Amino acid sequence: MKTKRGKAGHTRRQNRILWILVCCSGIIFSSCGKKQHYFDATGTFEATEITVSSESSGRILSFDISEGREITAGDRIGIIDTVQLYLTKMQLLKNVSSVRSNRPDIGKQIAALKEQIAKQKTERVRVENLLRADAATQKQLDDITSAIAVLGNQLEALQSSLRNNVSSIDAQSSAIEIQIAQIEDKLAGCVISSPITGVVLAKYTEAGEFAVTSKPLFKVADTKRLFLRAYLTLPQLKDVKLGQQVKVFADFGDDNRREYKGVISWISEKSEFTPKSIQTKDDRENLVYAVKVAIENDGYVKIGMYGELVF
Repeated sequence: MKTKRGKAGHTRRQNRILWILVCCSGIIFSSCGKKQHYFDATGTFEATEITVSSESSGRILSFDISEGREITAGDRIGIIDTVQLYLTKMQLLKNVSSVRSNRPDIGKQIAALKEQIAKQKTERVRVENLLRADAATQKQLDDITSAIAVLGNQLEALQSSLRNNVSSIDAQSSAIEIQIAQIEDKLAGCVISSPITGVVLAKYTEAGEFAVTSKPLFKVADTKRLFLRAYLTLPQLKDVKLGQQVKVFADFGDDNRREYKGVISWISEKSEFTPKSIQTKDDRENLVYAVKVAIENDGYVKIGMYGELVF
C-alpha cells in the first residue's frame, strides 16, 4: 500500500511540474511573438495650420475648395464681388485725369514774355548805338531799360505763380493716385488664395454667402512638413539639442510602423506639469519639456497620429 501511494504521489508531482513547464513555455512564446519596440519618447504629429480670413467685404462669387483638397500657395481659389470697388477706381481715374489736364505748361505761358524781353533788349542795343552817334536821347535808353526790368519782374512773378499751380495740381494728383492704389489693394484682397501649399482642413463658408473683413474662410495645413510633439523628462534633456538628427517612427497600429529621419526643431524653455513645491528627487523627475521634431512627410503620416522618438 505504501508503495502504491508513493508511486501515485510521485506521478502527481511529475504532472504538476509538467503543467508548470507548459505554462511557462506558453508565456515565453507569447512574449516572443510580440515585437518589443524601444523608444525614448512618444507623442502625436501636428502641422503648421493657418486660418485664412477675408480681406474684403462683399458677396462671394466663387469659392472652389473642399476639405481634404491640396491647394498651392498663391493660386486663386475664390473671388469676392469687386463691382463697387472697380467703379470707384474708374471714378478716381477720371478725377486724376481731370486734375492733370489743368496742369499749366510753364514753358508755353512764359514764352510771350520772354519774347517781349528779347525784343526790348535788342531795341536797347540799337538805342545805345544811336546814343553814341547823338541820334537818340538818354531818356529813350532809360525808358527801354525800365521796360526790360518791368518785364523781368512780370516773368518772375508768372513763373512763381505757375510753379505754385503745378505743385498744387501735382499734390492733388498724388492724393488721388494714393486712393487708386488703396482701391487696387482692396481689389487684390477680393481674390481668395492660400498663403501656403497644403491641405484644406476646414471650410467655413460657401459661394453666395456674404464675406466680412476678418471673417474666417478656411483653414489650411502644411502636411509636407510635419512635427512630432513629444515630451522629455529632465534627465533626457542632456541627450538632445536643436538641430540634432533623430529617428521618428509613425505608429499605424498592429505593429505597423514607418521610420523617418527627424530633426529637433524646437525645445521648450519651460517645463510642464511642474509641482508647486518640489520636495523629492522623484518629483524632479516628473518635470517634462515639450520638443518638436520635424520630418518630411511622404504622404502616409496624418495629423494626430501617434509617433515614437528614438535619439
